[in-house]
Amino acid sequence: MTAQQPAPAADGAPATTSLRPWPNWFRTLFMSDLWERFGFFGMQAILVLFAVAPRDEGGLGLAKADAAALFGAWIGLAFMLCLPGGWVADRLLGPRRTLVLGAAVTTAGHFALATPLLWLTPLALVLLAVGMGLYKPNHQALLNLMFKDGGRREAGISLIYVGIQVSALTSPLIAGFLGERVDWRLGFAVSGTAMLIGTIQVALARPQFQGVGDLPGRPLDAASARRVKRRTGAVAAVLVLLLCGMAAGGALTAGSGIALVGMVTIVAPVVAYTVLYRSPELGPPDRRRLRAFLWIFLGSTLFWSLIAQDGSSLTLFAKNSTDRDVLGFEVPVSWLQSATPLFILVLAPVFAWLLLKHGGGRGGVPAKFSAGLLLTGVSFLIMAVAAGLASGDSKVSPLWLLVVYLMHACGELIVAAVGIAAVADVLPRSFIAHMLGLLWLFAALGGGAGSGLVRLIDVIPEALYYLLLAVLALSVGGALALRRHAVARGLAPEGAEAEEPPGGAASATVKEGDRA
Repeated sequence: MTAQQPAPAADGAPATTSLRPWPNWFRTLFMSDLWERFGFFGMQAILVLFAVAPRDEGGLGLAKADAAALFGAWIGLAFMLCLPGGWVADRLLGPRRTLVLGAAVTTAGHFALATPLLWLTPLALVLLAVGMGLYKPNHQALLNLMFKDGGRREAGISLIYVGIQVSALTSPLIAGFLGERVDWRLGFAVSGTAMLIGTIQVALARPQFQGVGDLPGRPLDAASARRVKRRTGAVAAVLVLLLCGMAAGGALTAGSGIALVGMVTIVAPVVAYTVLYRSPELGPPDRRRLRAFLWIFLGSTLFWSLIAQDGSSLTLFAKNSTDRDVLGFEVPVSWLQSATPLFILVLAPVFAWLLLKHGGGRGGVPAKFSAGLLLTGVSFLIMAVAAGLASGDSKVSPLWLLVVYLMHACGELIVAAVGIAAVADVLPRSFIAHMLGLLWLFAALGGGAGSGLVRLIDVIPEALYYLLLAVLALSVGGALALRRHAVARGLAPEGAEAEEPPGGAASATVKEGDRA
């Protein structure tokens, strides 16, 4: 914590899963994320369906694989921009002002997508990605800066998931129905209106944070600022020339754009991690913890690439391979997107209580993370069976998807809360927004990889595709479980050893399983 960002007295949040006793700043962050996620999940519920809809129905008219890949590439781009979003906060604006800026840009993106001008769609998606990149890491950075206790921090993050899932539950029902059954643009406009409310709310809440997050933790000096301007200008010029050349040659298509984003999302995490690791501001203990945290970064990459299937391949599976007729009413495809948030809404208070009760020590981080990956792997084994039963013209019950979404909800409650909270203890607090941006940059790698993987659906049987995802998740989750003690030691502070429950490894496995 720097002198510019003093620790507030507001950390005295009570150990409860009720919202009312928590401090005002927490309620503001809770509500702002509720509105932001309403917009995100409303857009996610109909983006792939809008992309595959024919032009004469107001859609983009993309092929099935291209539409699914578009969603994966967009998620990858949004996560990738979380790193520069964290950098902007750390070096230029501070987390709170960057958060407000991100909310405003996201609002503009939603309303651009709501216009009837199809040529604005790429610009709208870029604005949404930029806004999310500015908003997401700094919302989490403010939470970490305001909370000092690890267990309370994990509990607070899990509690925020309650509010997120209220909006994630209702937005597909509202925006999804309006988009599918009335007009795509109306569905996007509802998301934009929600984001506008959130932007106004967080902009007016400055006094509640008592100056925390108003200033950058590591502001640039004049010489560094000039170097950044030159390099940013050079990168922007190269990008513009590349896009203009592709457009002139007729190569600037949806497929080429998706491929370009996928390539960048693969290269960017490697470069960013290397640059941070070599930073002269880090000492040997910091680099040791950063090496150990690479397991969490890579696990996050895999996890979010699998969760991104909810909005791409699983949405298309729901559209084409499930029997959605209920008493003569065909349930809109987008409504199934409400299943995961419904499950998270029900389960989040339970997970918040468990995380608060068992604390936020480093010893449990790798075990909890591996549990989330293993759970997700099992869910895709179930999807492989469902896809096998739905081969040909056969359709299966939506209950198969509901079971999968339930397991994804449990995995997300573990991985998101534990991963975000653990970031705060890896490097000095002045790097917190940067580290959160890097966490989401590795998630972007998952989105970019997912946009390529989903094209396998057109090449191999769908059941085999889901089976491959299951094997990948189970393999990485199992490897992390076996290495959990070594990773925990690597994350421990200098001169300390990772906590291990009495009774050795077997007891540790049971206790950490209970915590997850």
